[in-house]
Amino acid sequence: MDLHKNPELRASDAERDRVVDQLREAVAEGRLTPEEHGERVEGVLAARTVGELEAFVRDLPAGRGSHSASASPTPLDLETLPVAGENVAAIFSAASRTGRWRAGRRINAYAIFGSVEIDLSEAVFEHQQVTVKAVSVFGSVEVYVPENVTLRGTGGGVLGSFEVDAADAEDSNAPVVYVDGWAVLGSVEAQPRRGSRVADILDRVHRRVDRSLRKHLGGGYAGSRHLGSGPSGGHSGGPSGGPSDGGHLGSPSREL
Repeated sequence: MDLHKNPELRASDAERDRVVDQLREAVAEGRLTPEEHGERVEGVLAARTVGELEAFVRDLPAGRGSHSASASPTPLDLETLPVAGENVAAIFSAASRTGRWRAGRRINAYAIFGSVEIDLSEAVFEHQQVTVKAVSVFGSVEVYVPENVTLRGTGGGVLGSFEVDAADAEDSNAPVVYVDGWAVLGSVEAQPRRGSRVADILDRVHRRVDRSLRKHLGGGYAGSRHLGSGPSGGHSGGPSGGPSDGGHLGSPSREL
């Protein structure tokens, strides 16, 4: 990684993101174990200078940069989903980001005498790693993630509480959400939302495309899967009508 020559310079968020990308490449290539990867990423998020950042990648080859992001799954058609801004702030008020939206690489949540809710349980992850920077001053920040992603937290409280219910995804390629920040006379909480799974949401995107294709072909698309639009959701034969169609968010009739 090509950092500044002066190791005492303060590190920027963009430089931290580049180091996190390099660590992700290293674990994918087998140079780091998942445990080492997690420890180094937590250290990167807490690093203050470029010299501290360099220490985490000194024994690794130079990363491929932002082009490596193409290795992550590409959503099919997300033009109708809102693109989230980076900042969510509540000052003497309340703010939330919920529902179906495209999660960026970094989300900043600021609650000052207010409350912020960041709900990623139905979000589409365009990046394998998402960092939520949460700062609460006399307020509260709540973060929810799907239960099959990895959740990590680095932060603390000053006369407040900083609580992250850390979780490990079984799939090593699952998204990773890092919650970092401080709670000053306030609270920051992050936890999985039970019943919400990234695979379910992406599967519903596939089913919507299947439905559009079948409609375009006049109902003659024999390979399309059953949409489960009826209450029983079980009158379609074949392997695609199996259990994978039944565990989606909300009721079976809810569409993406």
